Amino acid sequence: MASWGEFRAQQPDMASTVEHLFNSRRHKTMATLRADGSPRISGIECEFVADQLQFGSMPGAQKLADVQRDPRCALHGPTVDPVEGNEADWPGEAKVAGRAVSAGAIGGDGQPSGEQFVVDLDNVVLTRLNADGTRLVVQWWTPKGGLQQVERD
Repeated sequence: MASWGEFRAQQPDMASTVEHLFNSRRHKTMATLRADGSPRISGIECEFVADQLQFGSMPGAQKLADVQRDPRCALHGPTVDPVEGNEADWPGEAKVAGRAVSAGAIGGDGQPSGEQFVVDLDNVVLTRLNADGTRLVVQWWTPKGGLQQVERD
C-alpha cells in the first residue's frame, strides 16, 4: 500500500497524467463491495489534497456502509470517447484501486455531515493509445512491482 504522495514521488509523470485525467471533470465512478460480496458502482467526487487521494461520503450512503465493512475500492476517472479519425489525441483514462482509510468526520456548522477517507493505493492504471493511435497502451503501477506497461493491438 502507498499514499498518493509516495506514488507521485516514484512516478511523477504518470501521477501528473492521472491527476489531469481525474481533474478533467467533477464526477468519477467508485466500485465497492456490497455485504453479499457483489460489486456496487456509485458516482463520487474525489480530490488530490496534501499528497492524498481523498473522498467523502454522506451518512446513510450505501458506499459508506460498503467501505466501513470492507475498505477495498476502485475509483475510475471520467472518460471521453476517442474522436474517429483523430484517435491519437484521445487523452486516455485512469483508474486507481486500494483501500479506503477513514480520515475522520466532515461537516457540521450548517455543512452536510459525513466521513472523509483517503485511499491507500494497491495499483494505479493509465490506459491510452500509442502516438499513432493504432495500439492500446496500458501502464500500471503497484507498490511492489513498480511501473509496468503492455501494448495491445
